[in-house]
Amino acid sequence: MNEQSLYERLGGYEGITAIVEEFMPRLKSDPQLGRFWQNRGDDGIAREEQLLIDFLCSNSGGSTFYGGRDMKTTHKGMKISKSDWEILIGHCSATMETVNASKTECNEVVGFLSSFENDIVEA
Repeated sequence: MNEQSLYERLGGYEGITAIVEEFMPRLKSDPQLGRFWQNRGDDGIAREEQLLIDFLCSNSGGSTFYGGRDMKTTHKGMKISKSDWEILIGHCSATMETVNASKTECNEVVGFLSSFENDIVEA
């Protein structure tokens, strides 16, 4: 049996890009999470979005190279709280629904992101 990777089931690079393009504006406009992007320039935000695309592609079975730092290093000192994390996961679920991902893919993406909670939540 030749089961498709999560990368393929999400639509490959284009599908994951569409997910990130739906996800990031939700995070940036959220009343609680928006503070993380408040004083960032457009170029820095665009770079962050590209790194997220590369990270998701690389870790879902795609051949894209992720050249960013690990999640613990990337988020150290940001004081991301458990409440922030729960809101982010909620936005992830809503994004997956908006892009019409199946329940299986939604659960896999949320599960994958959830595996980084201990590396990201520090406050």
